Amino acid sequence: MTPYSSEIEQQMQRLYSSLNEKDRRRYAAIESIKLGWGGMSYVSNLFGCDYYTLRLGMEELDNETAMSMSGIRRQGGGRKSALSTIVG
Repeated sequence: MTPYSSEIEQQMQRLYSSLNEKDRRRYAAIESIKLGWGGMSYVSNLFGCDYYTLRLGMEELDNETAMSMSGIRRQGGGRKSALSTIVG
């Protein structure tokens, strides 16, 4: 399946690489939904993202709470600071 020209694919890849991880998931999910059958594997190969990343993006698109979150990660997520691991 190659629904887009190589020129369009390059533009999509440039846009994808400029987004943060949350927006990447959602953009990839929208593109795979637009393409329909076979879209997930096409988008996964085009962007180098995982199938489960696309599924999470699709779930977020249907969830109003997830769409209104401003941060990239949930509160408390991510690596702890070096100071908190040394001190505590």
